Amino acid sequence: MKPGLITITLCGLALLASVATLSPMRAGAASSSTPESQAQTATAAGSASSTETDQKVTFNRDIAPIVLHYCASCHRPGEAGPFPLLTYQDVKKHARQIVAVTHSRFMPPWLPEPQELKFADEQRLSEAQIALIQKWVEQGTPEGNPADLPPKPQFVQGWRLGKPDLIVQAQQPFHLPAEGSDTYWNFILPIPIHEVRWVKAIEIRPGDKRLVHHANMYVDRLRSARAMETKPGYGFGGMELRIESEVFDPDSHFLFWKPGTVPYVEPDGMALRLDPGTDLVLNTHLQPSGKPEIIQPSIGVYFTDKPATEHPMLLEIENDRALHIPAGEKNFAVKDEFALPLDVDVLAIYPHLHYLGRDAEAVATLPSGERKTLIHIKHWDVNWQAVYRYAEPVPLPKGTVLSMHYLYDNSEANVANPNHPPKQVNGGNRSTDEMAHLWLQVLPRGEAGGGDPRMVLQEALSQHEVEKDPANFEAQYNLAAMLQTRGEVGLSLAHYATAVQLRPNDPIVNNAYAGALLQTGQTEEAIQHLQTALKAKPDYFDAHYNLGGALASQGDFSGAAEQFRKSVQLNPQDAGAQTNLGSALAQLGHLAEAKTHFELALKLKPDSELARQNLQEVERMMAQSHP
Repeated sequence: MKPGLITITLCGLALLASVATLSPMRAGAASSSTPESQAQTATAAGSASSTETDQKVTFNRDIAPIVLHYCASCHRPGEAGPFPLLTYQDVKKHARQIVAVTHSRFMPPWLPEPQELKFADEQRLSEAQIALIQKWVEQGTPEGNPADLPPKPQFVQGWRLGKPDLIVQAQQPFHLPAEGSDTYWNFILPIPIHEVRWVKAIEIRPGDKRLVHHANMYVDRLRSARAMETKPGYGFGGMELRIESEVFDPDSHFLFWKPGTVPYVEPDGMALRLDPGTDLVLNTHLQPSGKPEIIQPSIGVYFTDKPATEHPMLLEIENDRALHIPAGEKNFAVKDEFALPLDVDVLAIYPHLHYLGRDAEAVATLPSGERKTLIHIKHWDVNWQAVYRYAEPVPLPKGTVLSMHYLYDNSEANVANPNHPPKQVNGGNRSTDEMAHLWLQVLPRGEAGGGDPRMVLQEALSQHEVEKDPANFEAQYNLAAMLQTRGEVGLSLAHYATAVQLRPNDPIVNNAYAGALLQTGQTEEAIQHLQTALKAKPDYFDAHYNLGGALASQGDFSGAAEQFRKSVQLNPQDAGAQTNLGSALAQLGHLAEAKTHFELALKLKPDSELARQNLQEVERMMAQSHP
């Protein structure tokens, strides 16, 4: 059967928004690792030597290296920082404010606690550096010897990785109102390519960086998000996206922007695949400025000639169902855990909570009982959420239990609480709701010849979610599709049936369920579900194709020909549809027309043995009828 899709709802992160599976009856879903500056600034800036020798702390020798390395990338013209920090006068003007925000660790915005597993490009000041800044201010902010001043970083102007291979701008700008709550707007960016291309980096230019809290990107291979637009090219609002896919193509890359983000260049062998007919969907979180603003983002795409040879996957554990946080509760705990069904290397991690989040911790407990802290954020701040990439991949063996432990503060004491007085907050997709998500980018390690290890991981994740919440549509569908794909069609039926009960008119689940029913000989029921799918989505190629096959199996070749003809009209480049239309026409005695479609099928797919044999048979029949 033609494949169906799986949908996953995400918030606040750019990952491919669907994990898709092949429904097998097709008959015949940041911390930066690239330095922005070309100049070297001392990462151990402001060494303790001044303190140790009781020398006066000076800006040029001790403070400038800290500020230029940790602050200047955002605090410079054109970036998100509210004022520049590039010169002595810049820093002196804000000296006492800098002492306060560094002492509280509000700046620089690096949330994770120190830990054994190191992150790439950590932006955390040491206690010695914080003390040095404070001592400099206490000593009267002396400038020092000009010869001690390090060179300013040479920030790249324009596109940070150089001129992109492809630049795509949103077709229509979004007009952000002067007042109101935070706004979520999705821009659809069609990618004008005519062959499969491999992408090593994407730079997101979200528009005026003062107005954009963060942005994340989804890959929409079927252009399904266009259905959410009221006018083509204008985009659409909302945090919740539904992206459809036709094949097992799980989320693989974090595509995320926040102030200070530098484009991440994928290592050789881990490029992102883009197909012709693909849209990128940019989900932006916008904040009003007090006057009307115009937002029109663009992206730069950097191609590579090195295809992907390794295939990471985004793994999510979550427990939004547990989020019923009473008003006044200061220490509401939520957890989830998942046992790995195979070995993986963890490449990056992204915890996600909203305004009530207080403490976020993720731990890996190995089969030996050893515990590894993957990340711990003691003072969560939704404004500085980020993707954190490990300096080295973290190997975790099969049987390791991944666990998340989140704490929420819904009291008046939480200055980030959007509700005054506090009120009960539940899990949901609005910014005023809460979330308990943990995303990890992992590289599954399967045994040689054992098939795609990502499918093993996806099935285990789906089983975990179904056990936790039987009413989870995506999990029921995912599990059914995984079981069907590995031949457990009988086991898949119950999960498909549950998914249909949860969304009775969903065209994709009805099509996929019909495929499983056809495989088990339940043709009449399959036809009913295919008709439901086509009622909901009349131009659904897969359902027309599969209904044609179902009718042909009952000997209704007239009905089959009608469905295959619609399939060919929707996708004339599909060799299977051309072949099956030819077969139905041949059964009806329309030999000349059948011959034309077999020839078209062979032109599209010269190695199609079925089309070749059918063509030879039709030619034999035509010769016999005209001796």
